[in-house]
Amino acid sequence: MTEFVPTTCMRCAVGCGHVQRTPERGYGLETVRGDPSHPVTQGLACQRGVSETAEPAGEWLTRPLVREDGELVPTTWESALQRAAEGLGTALEAGRDSVAVLGSGQQTNEAAYALGKLARGGFGTRYYDANTTLCMASAVTAYYDAFGSDAPPPTYDDIPEAETHVVWGANPAAAHPVMFRWIRQSADEDDSELVVVDPVHSETAEVADHHVPLEPGGDLTLARAVLARVVETDRVDEAFVDEATTGFEELRAELPDAAAAAEMAGVSMADVDRLAAALEDPSVLYWGMGINQSVNGTAAAGALIDLCLATGNLRPGSGPFSLTGQANSMGTRVCSSKGSWPGHRPFADPDHRREIAEAWDVPVSRFPDDPGPGPVGIVDAIGDDVDAVYAVATNPVAGMPDATHVRDKLEDSFLVVQDAFRSETVEYADVVLPATTWGESEGTTTNMERTVSRVRAATKTPSGVRTDLELIDQLADRLRPELFDDRLEPEAVFDEFVALTAGTPADLSGISYDRLEAETAVRWPAPEPDVSGGYRYYEADGNDPADDGDESAPEPIDESWSFHTPSGRARFSSGEARPLPEPTDESYPFTLTTARRPDAYNTGVRTRKDEPPTARVSPATAAAFADELETMADGDEGQYARVVSRRASVAARIEVDEAIPDGVVWLPIHHPDVNDLTLPDADPRSNEPNFKQCAVRLEPPHDRDVRAVAEASA
Repeated sequence: MTEFVPTTCMRCAVGCGHVQRTPERGYGLETVRGDPSHPVTQGLACQRGVSETAEPAGEWLTRPLVREDGELVPTTWESALQRAAEGLGTALEAGRDSVAVLGSGQQTNEAAYALGKLARGGFGTRYYDANTTLCMASAVTAYYDAFGSDAPPPTYDDIPEAETHVVWGANPAAAHPVMFRWIRQSADEDDSELVVVDPVHSETAEVADHHVPLEPGGDLTLARAVLARVVETDRVDEAFVDEATTGFEELRAELPDAAAAAEMAGVSMADVDRLAAALEDPSVLYWGMGINQSVNGTAAAGALIDLCLATGNLRPGSGPFSLTGQANSMGTRVCSSKGSWPGHRPFADPDHRREIAEAWDVPVSRFPDDPGPGPVGIVDAIGDDVDAVYAVATNPVAGMPDATHVRDKLEDSFLVVQDAFRSETVEYADVVLPATTWGESEGTTTNMERTVSRVRAATKTPSGVRTDLELIDQLADRLRPELFDDRLEPEAVFDEFVALTAGTPADLSGISYDRLEAETAVRWPAPEPDVSGGYRYYEADGNDPADDGDESAPEPIDESWSFHTPSGRARFSSGEARPLPEPTDESYPFTLTTARRPDAYNTGVRTRKDEPPTARVSPATAAAFADELETMADGDEGQYARVVSRRASVAARIEVDEAIPDGVVWLPIHHPDVNDLTLPDADPRSNEPNFKQCAVRLEPPHDRDVRAVAEASA
């Protein structure tokens, strides 16, 4: 019998430990389950992560493909790599910005680092993004604003210590089920509670002690209302604010009237008071895509951090905790050279640029002056500055906003797609490079609490498929042969990038494969081989009376904070709300919002069924537009309509659901048609798109929709 291989699930950013075993004969995984020895999750694993690892849906890519006479046809590896190198090389002859590179939070740290090194140090392009801009850029920008450094202060260890859990614009019950189990267990303790802020009565809200159903897009306004109420009711931690922060008096002077702001956000003052009171106790405030994916994403994330700062919730057992979207989004932020150099070195700092250039043995003049315009800006540049695109482990045709525009742009470019599955983006490719998925890869990943652990291949690489690292190396060898001295091996690449993080805020230099073999998982900052990071920015001296059971004369705890800002203090924000880019009107009376389903995965390539997406609407919305709905197939009790925005229309099955507020249409992010509807407008500071709100209407289905549903139901 084959042995179990320990690894880390790459399904979401919790970072669950898995063990995998191959069958005695044949290819694939016979068994996948949680790893009891993994220190992060101790055997816990969600069923979807297990099933998608063992038996993913979707069409596997098993041979290189090239486009001939308009069709993708199988070819040899040498032909595919040569065609890819010729197309990218021809574009580079026109200038370094003529090639765009799109990476992903689904890659290992090693592959993300190598891709960034090729994009920035090999090509020198500013048109590079690691896909995390689509989910985490607003949180990242807000963290830098407040703390001078990226990544949340709390860790998973702080979840059971918190008395209050405020989940704002996130649905961890669907997106991060193992983490949500910890949140719920803590909230179920006596004198603890779970409060959810979300327009939708989500799976997380279903089990919460209280649900605050604000208006879509009202997050920044509500956060300011809560802070105003905190001030009015003398709940500010004045000692912490005076000792450890700057900018509070300026913000206090600009706060709105709490009642007026609450009305604008669509909530009652009772809800505002409940949130203000909840933050009096040690509270972890979590947020997700409902905050980040907005033109106000950075300002809203900053306003949530402000709530933690004003109430002193920046100690162990409390703090602002952004819930990362893709599995290795945190790792790509540290190592991929997307918005900063390895270790979160500032992109524009001349000393850091020089150090990286020297380490890579490339001229510093090759580096772009800025990190680029983000994915929306990259797509807009195709056909102007950009002639060729190299897309790795990402599906922009389905995952980007205003996807029709994305398709039109990619159709006019030379496109190389490197992926494990046949995605919508593959259909526009000139060259397709089949890559391994996470059950076949070697390397490391970094979860949302900054913990690095190994990813191990349980199977041999299938015939006709190569790893991301191999493919990046082989393209670099044809285009920039001087960039990588030796054949890229995961451990050597890991050692190279962690060495570049030494002395930085995201110091991983004390982590090695040997250490991960011994300890399984290590949280950064880890500047020494025996050091692992905990709660960030905070130090305490003195005896906690709970430690020795003597509460008669406790010794005061001497607390101190240190942040990566010029003053050493945390900074309050000053962001103002921008108008939503597309409010409803008579022609488009509903607000579309998009979100995750518990059973589906990113753009759905691994989990999707061949059927229309399901649009959830409230009973009142369904009743008001009953004439637009139609039952379309014999024996199918569902009703169907077209959801129409100013950019496209999509056929959808209508599900009446009391969890959805009146006037809102809910669609899943996982269906390839959904982002035909969404807006390309982005946060001006983070470049993160406004996925969560756009104006739509409902129309009767087309005849072709009736035929398609009937065929699918047959």
